Amino acid sequence: MLHASGLTKHYGGVTALSSVDITLAPGEVHGLVGENGAGKSTLVKILSGVVRPDAGVTTVDSVPVSFSSARDAFGRGVALVAQELAVFPDLTVVENLFPLAPIRRGPLLSARRMAARAAPVLEELGLRVAPDARAGTLSLADQQLLEIGRALLRDPRVLILDEPTSALPRDAVERLMAVLGRLVSRGVAVLYVSHFIEEVLRIADRITVLRDGRVALAGSDADLDAVVTAMLGTPASHAMVSRPPIAREPVVVVEGLRVPGLVHDVSFTVAPGEIVGFAGLQGAGHLAVLAALSGRAVPAAGRVRIAGVPAPRSPRQAVRAGIAFVPSDRKRYGLMLDKPVWENISTVSWLGLGANGWWVRPRRLAAAAVRHAARLRIRGGPYDLASSLSGGNQQKVVVAKWLDADPAVIVLDDPTRGVDVGARAEMHSVIFSLAGEGKPVLLASSDLAELCELCDRVLVFQRGHVVSTLPRSGLSEQALSVAMNAGFAPSGREW
Repeated sequence: MLHASGLTKHYGGVTALSSVDITLAPGEVHGLVGENGAGKSTLVKILSGVVRPDAGVTTVDSVPVSFSSARDAFGRGVALVAQELAVFPDLTVVENLFPLAPIRRGPLLSARRMAARAAPVLEELGLRVAPDARAGTLSLADQQLLEIGRALLRDPRVLILDEPTSALPRDAVERLMAVLGRLVSRGVAVLYVSHFIEEVLRIADRITVLRDGRVALAGSDADLDAVVTAMLGTPASHAMVSRPPIAREPVVVVEGLRVPGLVHDVSFTVAPGEIVGFAGLQGAGHLAVLAALSGRAVPAAGRVRIAGVPAPRSPRQAVRAGIAFVPSDRKRYGLMLDKPVWENISTVSWLGLGANGWWVRPRRLAAAAVRHAARLRIRGGPYDLASSLSGGNQQKVVVAKWLDADPAVIVLDDPTRGVDVGARAEMHSVIFSLAGEGKPVLLASSDLAELCELCDRVLVFQRGHVVSTLPRSGLSEQALSVAMNAGFAPSGREW
């Protein structure tokens, strides 16, 4: 249905793509994987009309095409759901679903007809929100589903999904997989871009692996080790970082925490060097607890103390108290996209804490940024704008700015969302090293495998309550999934 050959794209002296070939056949899912900066985003932008290649030919139904814009590609049946959300927050759900071709009744927009047209698609996705709700009030996961619904409403022939499940809870992922199965059965060609390699292997008929702008592997019979090796150039290391025994005196003490409508009578402690996971379905309350600990929500009741001091009541107080918070939505809350990398990395230590004095010293701050960039393998120079980096490298910049401030407590909300397998391993190593320094780590993640790999124990939430606490010896994806959905561990009792 869509074939591209010899695609090449240069940005200045950097070659983003070099002679890349890819074919999308009707009724199949084609997986696309690679490290951050490997060229995936550039390839997706070319195929969807966002940018034009410097060389190469693209055909749709064997007819050469040269898309002038994403709208042009959309009109020819090629729909893109991008990794970075493009939701209009001040418009309603219905207005977001029909931005290019709204349904009218005479000269006026017909919200009722648009809602009726959208209802079956939203129901299929499991997105149960009011049609007149403002999109900006939706959760990150619901905004992701809203974008997917927008693409499906155009009945595309080629659907490009760039990290579609990075913000979705497990139940929404399963719904999306079922929707993709129905699309493929109707003959739609799907290009599925994801850092979750196991997920790609599960649903893809064929896989293309990019490394340094070139095709490193293409085929239909690749296994996990072959894909990871093609991505990294070397076999992945699975070595576990050793950590000292956890001290018993807790640093974080929470007793009877209540956040109206979100959290009810929650109590727990976190010791120095302990990594405690927080899991739950959307709206379960686990993220509200992290918000309360990092000054982004004010509890209505309960006792919260961090290192013997009451919990912060604002983000500014949290920064001064040495509480790091890495958000899942880096674009809205984690970065200054129009500022260079060095300025983003120095934000907390310089602007928040005044650690480098009141005068700007770009060379000194850039040198510190380079050190952190090397530690996290950030692809991009200190003077590059944050907006110019790939999504995964942007996420690493968010982590780097907190490393620069040397925080006392680490609060992480989906810290590896949108990063590749190599960067994920590097971030896990950083998290282990922070815990090894005696810093308590509180981690929420939509990736159950990540919680099993990192955490000493996991608190599972339902309807604002802790319904299970799973120790490391009892951690598995199955155990977490059962506890999140049923409210108890697989043995039938709470741990």
